[in-house]
Amino acid sequence: MSNGAQEATVRDGYLDAAATAPLRQEAREAMLGVLDARFGNPSSVHSAGHAARQRLEAARSTLAQSLGATEDEVVFTSGGTEANNLAILGLALAEPRGKHIVTSAIEHPSVLESCRFLERTHGFEVTELAVDGNGRIDARSVANAVRDDTTLVSVGSANAEIGTVQPIAAIADAVRAHGVRMHTDAVQAAASLPLSFGDDGWPGTAVDAITVASHKFGGPHGAGALLVRRHLLLEPVLHGGGQERGARSGTENLLAIAGFAAAVEATTANVGTRALALMRSRDALVRRVVSEIPRARLTGHSEERLPGHASFVFEGVSGESLLVALDAAGFQTSSGSACAAGRDEPSPTLLAMGMSGELAQTALRFTLAEPLGHDDITRIANVLAQEINR
Repeated sequence: MSNGAQEATVRDGYLDAAATAPLRQEAREAMLGVLDARFGNPSSVHSAGHAARQRLEAARSTLAQSLGATEDEVVFTSGGTEANNLAILGLALAEPRGKHIVTSAIEHPSVLESCRFLERTHGFEVTELAVDGNGRIDARSVANAVRDDTTLVSVGSANAEIGTVQPIAAIADAVRAHGVRMHTDAVQAAASLPLSFGDDGWPGTAVDAITVASHKFGGPHGAGALLVRRHLLLEPVLHGGGQERGARSGTENLLAIAGFAAAVEATTANVGTRALALMRSRDALVRRVVSEIPRARLTGHSEERLPGHASFVFEGVSGESLLVALDAAGFQTSSGSACAAGRDEPSPTLLAMGMSGELAQTALRFTLAEPLGHDDITRIANVLAQEINR
């Protein structure tokens, strides 16, 4: 049997966890529990509504405990994109210190487009910080960009395309020294690094708001949360009935929220052990690809990167052709961010790192939901070598 016909030994050959992680059994069971319970709106005053409210608040408590927050610091949203919009628009418009925002050139589109919306419609000025060749942001450059009229700094904890982890704690400390609010999009980092909104973990209490999303933890799509300090005011993005303590109107998606909380609880329970296993597997994959394929080059920081993230460019070879070859062999990977799917332009992240447009379009990303076995790594390297030689 040829390599292309063999079944991948990693579960379903799925290597695109940065786009969405496989649904955890704990999340599925939690959602079935909601479906099998009495159906009610959490805002209703009758017994069915009261039961739904209890399930909603139980999920809020679970999420808060798992991420080092308090229950009144959790605002449920429809996902990471909405949470990022709420953080940036909500914090910038509620109590503006001025009309200047600092972010970076490699942020998620929901962060950059929210900043640009404020620029277009509310007269804000946005500073997009440059990154080095590894996609890292220097905390000193953030501090130097802060001005007397800076109202918010938003820097992502880790980049989805290249896996580079930012020095968020150092950036937050520098920002706080200037009396400026700090938000971080932790959608990619929260499921694979030990994250805490409290004073006993990373990134700690210097950060004012953190974005997380259900489907990166192995929960369902359609749920996310903004963790935000209780003393801060938020201007709502969605207006209506005043759910989520007035921060986010709309009937809460109880089904997705229940699965979200269960997935977060299960994932964070062994996040450190899982991270170490993923790092060993990732490093083995990187060594094999770089050593056996001369055209391969690792993108992102070699050490300060997400545990299960390995991303490459292959000079002179289409990243999409490699993706198709791997898919035919039973491995599902990505040529970049899922949020840019269908676009033919080079990755803005890779361009911001100084890469040429031609080289950026050769990108290929492996993001692991579970460790790869030796046979998996061998087959991946063989498929890549065969396609490149072809």
